[in-house]
Amino acid sequence: MQITVVSGSHRKKSQSRKISDVIRCRLAENQSVTKSEVIDLSVIELPLWEEAIWENDPAWIARLSSVSKVLEESDGFVIVSPEWHGMVPSALKNFFLMWGEGQLAHKPALIVSISSSNGGSYPVAELRMSSYKNNRICYIPEHLIIRNVGSIFNMDSQENDAETQHRLTERMLYCIQLLICYAEGFKRIRQNKATDISTFKFGM
Repeated sequence: MQITVVSGSHRKKSQSRKISDVIRCRLAENQSVTKSEVIDLSVIELPLWEEAIWENDPAWIARLSSVSKVLEESDGFVIVSPEWHGMVPSALKNFFLMWGEGQLAHKPALIVSISSSNGGSYPVAELRMSSYKNNRICYIPEHLIIRNVGSIFNMDSQENDAETQHRLTERMLYCIQLLICYAEGFKRIRQNKATDISTFKFGM
């Protein structure tokens, strides 16, 4: 099983990437996961969506092909989003516009929202409301909010709040195991012809 983590911040050396790497390591420790990797939106730096994507523009094909292959081969996703001004970052919303050919369709995803303070709930609501319509990604009911992210999961253990980190690690492992259960079930769902998106390409 392949699970891909999307680090949704376009800030270099972000807390989102820090948490994404922690999650990828936890995924790699699970016997059910044979491959896990991080797609970092601060690295791939996708331009804003444009209609040329629909027209098989060679530049866009070259730009998206490697990421598209990873998404197609993935059985599930972890979407890591910081909360910026109470919103999901623009690069992450732009990311979801790119994949309308079934790369994400009928595959489960875990939302992980992070905040430098006590926020983090708005990205969960925003992603559940407006990021799935045409790409058909399926968010599982569980999500994870990591608050005061600067004080946990740091390389230097002295910078960490040990009690909070332990509690969130336990919750993270629970969420990952649940995502894997959904991913196993959704493999069977995708085998059904009802999941074909060619007739109705766009959601309502």
